Amino acid sequence: MNVKGNCLKIERLARIRKVVETQGRVTVPDLSKQFDVSEVTIRRDLEELDAKGWVRRTHGGAVRVERVPKEPPMLQRIKEQVTEKQRIGEAAAKLIQNGETIFLGSGTTVLEVARNIPENLSITVITNSLPVVNTLAERPNVEMIVIGGMLRHKELSMVGHVAEHAIVEFRADRVFVGMRAIDIRHGFTNDYLPEVMTDRAILEIAPQIVVVADHTKFGRVSSVLIAPLTMAQVIVTDRGIQQETVVALQELGIRVIEA
Repeated sequence: MNVKGNCLKIERLARIRKVVETQGRVTVPDLSKQFDVSEVTIRRDLEELDAKGWVRRTHGGAVRVERVPKEPPMLQRIKEQVTEKQRIGEAAAKLIQNGETIFLGSGTTVLEVARNIPENLSITVITNSLPVVNTLAERPNVEMIVIGGMLRHKELSMVGHVAEHAIVEFRADRVFVGMRAIDIRHGFTNDYLPEVMTDRAILEIAPQIVVVADHTKFGRVSSVLIAPLTMAQVIVTDRGIQQETVVALQELGIRVIEA
């Protein structure tokens, strides 16, 4: 492609992206007419934009990718999707077996897992979450290992280089983590780099990764990749999740529990 043609393509891609973001949903025929190029060209353009995470390719067109806004503090998020998170926490806690070592990450949904751990279980809990520590501190059957590091005030969790070095020394039977943005194509993403690096370390210490996330977290993309979806063996969510998403997750070999 010559320089002029390349410039025209770059301009067209930018304009297509703007149209998708404005309208929310577009079709290949409509874009073909609007930009006076073939439908084959539009399909290639949409596939390129999809690969970059700017639009989501659909059958016959594309839809807007829901970008994740800056995450509000945990104490504010604890009031969101309360019922759904409680059901998710209860269902996820049923996966825990007596005598296991588990890692509980940060976030409001993981906190519900901690709150629902049966009183009769004798387990070891590794965590970088201060609310989890406070929830389980007086449980005599729970041996607690607390990860140190840099305090992320909004999340009340320990993240960063020191936390990562501590985490990699441990081995757990299961890891329970929350994710704020989950997309079939673009995986688990976040916008806070220190937490991303800590989460990557957490995902490496157990043979089973259980992601707990309500339905609002799906179909969203943030700025930094944590891991592909196939890092998780189980996803526990609520019944508000779209069934096409459930099918896509199952096709990846992920067990989906709808609480």
